[in-house]
Amino acid sequence: MKNKKSFKLGILFILIVAIISPFIASYLYIPEEIKIISGRENNFNFYLPIKANISLKNQKVIKINNKQIDEDNIDINLNKSFSIEPLGSETLDVKLKLLGILPLKTVKMDIIPPMEVVPCGMTVGVNVETDGIMVLGTGDVNGIDGKTYQPSKGILQSGDLILSINGKDLNNKEELIECIRNSNEKELKLKIKRQNEIIETSIKPVKSKEDKEYKIGAWVRDQTQGIGTLTYYNPDTKIFGALGHGITDIDTKKLMPIKEGKVMKAEVTSIKKGQKGVPGELTGAIFDTEESKIGTVKINTSHGIFGKIDANKESIFSNKTYPIALHHEVHEGEAVILCNISKDKVEEFEIYIEKVSKFNQDDSKGMVIKITDPRLLEKTNGIVQGMSGSPILQDGKLIGAVTHVFVQNPTKGYGIFIENMIKKEENIK
Repeated sequence: MKNKKSFKLGILFILIVAIISPFIASYLYIPEEIKIISGRENNFNFYLPIKANISLKNQKVIKINNKQIDEDNIDINLNKSFSIEPLGSETLDVKLKLLGILPLKTVKMDIIPPMEVVPCGMTVGVNVETDGIMVLGTGDVNGIDGKTYQPSKGILQSGDLILSINGKDLNNKEELIECIRNSNEKELKLKIKRQNEIIETSIKPVKSKEDKEYKIGAWVRDQTQGIGTLTYYNPDTKIFGALGHGITDIDTKKLMPIKEGKVMKAEVTSIKKGQKGVPGELTGAIFDTEESKIGTVKINTSHGIFGKIDANKESIFSNKTYPIALHHEVHEGEAVILCNISKDKVEEFEIYIEKVSKFNQDDSKGMVIKITDPRLLEKTNGIVQGMSGSPILQDGKLIGAVTHVFVQNPTKGYGIFIENMIKKEENIK
């Protein structure tokens, strides 16, 4: 009797799992929004016991599995691979139902026009100014009376942005230091930005024993500079994207809110090869002159930095454009990257895409890639710092960019889908 009861419970458990699994999968595996390109065959493989109903509004003609459909409502079985080719552009509502009966969720399907951009791969110098004076941390001040003070403790926090002192807007850290130096022990009124909140507070400077100058016991930064790789240039919008991930402060580890920045010509001068546990890096010479300026950085996001190319600098880019691929078009298999590891020469190197995580919560880790080209392995041992942003091409399309290296295995790393980078163009004015 006990064995029979256990058997029944086991069968019941299997049935429950079979029923709820599609519900869980629909929320975890199928996103709230899917983009497809007009006039292009978009292939999908969900393999779930779910039916999708597409309600057409103005989209009167659409192809399903290469067959033209002129109906207002279309049912698709997600248990099989299928293709959609819209012949127009609008947003479609796709209602998912378990076994065609139980409602699960509604997915928005955005139909976007075809887009072609120029993959770059060139190493550039990047210089950005923070949108305020960034606080890195607080510390002690040895007063002239022999006592130790902590004027900023509990008032300023790592990552805060100091915007103004006594009503005066600050342009750089030198202006901040000058205001503190001239305070004569009077309390300073500060306006700071902490995440998305504006806070008004005050700090009383302390006269330092060492140099007899007033200090508030805080370390600050107002800019950062380095090298990275330009991913793409959009000849229609004049917008560029680079790095594939955001610029984070080396001390606070937080995304740097920027006021403005610039990308400049650079030349790779040496390479430190990556080793297990020790990332390698490209070392370059940055040509920080007005003539060498390529463009202006407008925004710093978790998907990369973006901005506008200067009007007289379009000629440095190739005229060859590639169509972009959406994430459902990316597949495991051979691909290539474009990167600049010798002076200013951009070369093509072979890689293999080992894994495609189409709905990973971390957009910068949508792909796992492995360097297979012996020429690149010989020079770098794989992916090194400075290669972030190197464009990834597959099947004649730009599919993404290199973002991170596996510290324990420099031949492997992550990539971001180009779809996730390009959608940030909407935030550039």
